[in-house]
Amino acid sequence: MTTGFKQFTKAQAARTILGLVPHVSVENLIRASHFAEKLTRVERDREAIRALRELFERRHPATMMAKEVIERLSPNVQRKIISNLFVNAFLIGTDKREIEMPKEEGFKPPMLLVISPTMRCNLLCPGCYAGEYQQHEGLSTELVDRIIREAKAMGTYFITMSGGEVFMRPDMFDIWEEHSDVFFQLYTNGTLIDKEVAARLERCGNVAPMISLEGMKQETDARRGAGTFDRVMEAMDNLRETGVMFGASFTETRHNMELIASDEMMDLLVGKGALVAWYFQYIPIGREPHTELMPTPQQRDWLRRRVLEIRETKAIFVGDFWNDGYYVEGCIAGGREYIHINANGDVEPCVFCHFAVDNIRGKTLKDVLNSDFMKGIRSHQPYRENYLTPCMLIDEPDVLREVVAKYHAHPTHEGAETLVTDLKAEIDRYAREYRAIADDVWEREYKEKNARRVESARYS
Repeated sequence: MTTGFKQFTKAQAARTILGLVPHVSVENLIRASHFAEKLTRVERDREAIRALRELFERRHPATMMAKEVIERLSPNVQRKIISNLFVNAFLIGTDKREIEMPKEEGFKPPMLLVISPTMRCNLLCPGCYAGEYQQHEGLSTELVDRIIREAKAMGTYFITMSGGEVFMRPDMFDIWEEHSDVFFQLYTNGTLIDKEVAARLERCGNVAPMISLEGMKQETDARRGAGTFDRVMEAMDNLRETGVMFGASFTETRHNMELIASDEMMDLLVGKGALVAWYFQYIPIGREPHTELMPTPQQRDWLRRRVLEIRETKAIFVGDFWNDGYYVEGCIAGGREYIHINANGDVEPCVFCHFAVDNIRGKTLKDVLNSDFMKGIRSHQPYRENYLTPCMLIDEPDVLREVVAKYHAHPTHEGAETLVTDLKAEIDRYAREYRAIADDVWEREYKEKNARRVESARYS
């Protein structure tokens, strides 16, 4: 049987059973998970499916969220989540990336690609990681289109767009409509999502905005400008009314940590219809970097524990970009599972790592993924045995300094180099203090569990 026919058969089978989802109960979601497990050839993904099924079986709040997705989202959005995210990105795409491409090309493409079409924004938030990039128009529509076509050819059907403010580029609607087989996640301040924009997003069906908040009204308006919180709430209402999938995004700082992970905040999001909440730790880069805004090591560990509580009690998916390192076995940057292409075309290992060697203009996606710089980063991964310390920026900063120096990576905007120069001593101190906490937690709570996971994968 040819690869193409296998993929066709898998897609048809998956769509057949997943197409029943809008009409079925939690019991049939469990049956669908058994089917999906049989379809994938990658053990790590089978493990994830089994974990999801266990949540359904014990009627975890996640099952409530699944029913919310089914009942609340428009039929078009439901179809796109099934066909683009589950079938193309997670089933067919995973086999292409992890089994076929390594045999054919000698490397494994990433699951996710992050593109920032523009760094222009209608807000001027202090501390924004994108704040010191050049504020020009950004990547051309044609270049974004080419990048996505090359990504799909490698099995990458999950594209995140950031910035800057993505909705300042209305031509991106043409991209989302043209690539109707891709699932797009957007990071946005939400202030430009009026009823017309929400309706067009529903017609696309394959776009999920993640809207930034700093906390409640007082905290959000203090950083983002008066009236911003109310506009975000209105944007969420517009998205819910049209049946578009959406979520929230938080930059955790020393001052807002407890608020953004509070029951009050989670209940607000669930009530508004948000299905996802992402936490990203403040990193001292971008506009006016300040290490004193970083969450303390103690606060970072508190959020790890708090996210586990939220997952057990709230009907919302929560992702913690740093503390979830255990689940993805360390750092996913440098092309292991994602890279970032900024609005200048510079190819960065991570949206928070503002160094580059290559530019996507004049080079293919395969070229930049296989650069010595990216391969050098991947050769160090995982940086430590303890996956709770996954990051070469703030947990193992010697790795960042080594690869930047060895491969002559240049800062992608003025001031980006301060992370490895002026702030070196403060970052080293933070890393030492956090590792002391995280290493103790790893020994007590994760090490044995991880050993069992490794053993299970070995004999699967």
